[in-house]
Amino acid sequence: MSDLNLLYTDVEDDLRSSVRDLLAARSEASTVVGVYDGDRSVVDPLWRALAGDLGLAGLLVPEERGGAGASAREAAVVLEELGRAAAPVPFLTSSVVATTVLLAAGPGGPADELLAGLAAGERTAALVLPLSVGPGDEVPGLTVDGDGRISGSARSVAGALEADVLLVPVTSGGGTAVHAVPAADARIEPVVSLDMTRQLADVTLDGISGQELLGADAGGEAIRGGLDMGAALLASEQLGVAQWCLTTTIAYLKDRRQFGRVVGGYQAIKHRLADLYAAVESAAAAARYAAATAAEGDPDSAVATAVAQSFCSDVAVKAAEEAVQLHGGIGMTWEHPAHLYLKRAKADQIAFGTPGAHRARLADMVDLPAPAPVG
Repeated sequence: MSDLNLLYTDVEDDLRSSVRDLLAARSEASTVVGVYDGDRSVVDPLWRALAGDLGLAGLLVPEERGGAGASAREAAVVLEELGRAAAPVPFLTSSVVATTVLLAAGPGGPADELLAGLAAGERTAALVLPLSVGPGDEVPGLTVDGDGRISGSARSVAGALEADVLLVPVTSGGGTAVHAVPAADARIEPVVSLDMTRQLADVTLDGISGQELLGADAGGEAIRGGLDMGAALLASEQLGVAQWCLTTTIAYLKDRRQFGRVVGGYQAIKHRLADLYAAVESAAAAARYAAATAAEGDPDSAVATAVAQSFCSDVAVKAAEEAVQLHGGIGMTWEHPAHLYLKRAKADQIAFGTPGAHRARLADMVDLPAPAPVG
């Protein structure tokens, strides 16, 4: 393992405080739950506040290219807080994945204007791939004809509903190019999603012209880099989900009384909470290491990402399930926010590859042979 400092810096703590305060003021659970009734009015103003007022959209963009010049460590802190609030904003899809893809295009090219717009919070982009595609998967590209018109579709794309620019993988010349297409030119059909705070959409292009930002020789690698960064930092969002579930459940069980006793005083409950606490603390270490290695471009980054995703995905779901169960009857209601976190955790569990896919990828990277067949 690399010798990296995983402790939070003063700057990161201040960033966390600012994001948490804004989310507490503008992203209450009672407001967020409205997206399940089709009311997405909270999304745009919340995103503008985060991206514009706090300047978070350009964290990963170097200063010389119009951004804040921060790193994956700071972006991970933001995602922890977004996970804690189950916030319905496109930070992961636009400011992490799409931005990382664009950064692969060197300065002085056609990607500069779009990248500057993303960094300033003036524009939002989405990579046109199913949310389930992971770093080790084959990238499905759309087709382009001799006149440069793109046709094809991608299902279950995250961030497309909030995007004004689509980054479209295009199969070309034996490789994969990346074209920018105005979202208004595509047919974007919302999909009823398990997690409506990150609602998916089916995207179809029918003979649409776009601007090539990355050629076939570089686009595939850029997309894999974006998926790697997305998977690495998704672990921090999953950590935030798990931390909220643990903290909220402990607070409830210390207050709730049954048969004259505080429910949290029962030994069986204590054991469940202790096990969950240990798992969440382990998830924090895994997510933090994935973010730190991504920030440094460390050779261990791919291994750290696979470890974090294979572990944090399951911990977030476990924490959310425990939150629903240990809150008793109220945890099963629409009014209590526990269901927001269970849905986010379950949806995140298949984002950028399932835990099983990441374990298989990890086994290949560390030369761990598959078990011999029985019999």
